[in-house]
Amino acid sequence: MNKRWFRPWGWLYLPVSWQGMTLTVLLIAFWVNVFLAVDRHSHSASDTLYGIFPYVASSFLLGVWIAYRTSGEA
Repeated sequence: MNKRWFRPWGWLYLPVSWQGMTLTVLLIAFWVNVFLAVDRHSHSASDTLYGIFPYVASSFLLGVWIAYRTSGEA
């Protein structure tokens, strides 16, 4: 890869290109959609947290992996 999508910022990564911003917006939109879908059928806050955790955690890790691979550190 020639162009960097992200730059390191502490433990996280900040988008520096349109590809990085697109990935970030898609991840946030996915998380909001998952929250709304799970929360619709939950009976308590813990139900919601247990329901969204696998989706949010796995997509967050995928996003961090992509950010690491496109930040020029790899």
